[in-house]
Amino acid sequence: MSTKKAFALRVDEKMLKAIEKWAADEFRSTNGQIEWMLNKSLKEAKRNPKNKTKDN
Repeated sequence: MSTKKAFALRVDEKMLKAIEKWAADEFRSTNGQIEWMLNKSLKEAKRNPKNKTKDN
C-alpha cells in the first residue's frame, strides 16, 4: 500500500469552486477529485508512476 503525503496547494478560488462542483457531480471528495485529475493527466502524458509490488 502506498503512503500519502500531505501538502498545501494554493488554487484560484474560481478553479477550486469548479473542482468542488465537479467532485460533487462525480460523488467524490474534492481531494479525491484532484487525485483523480492528476492521475488521469499523468497517464495521458505517459508519466504515471510505476506500481511497486512486493517482488520489486
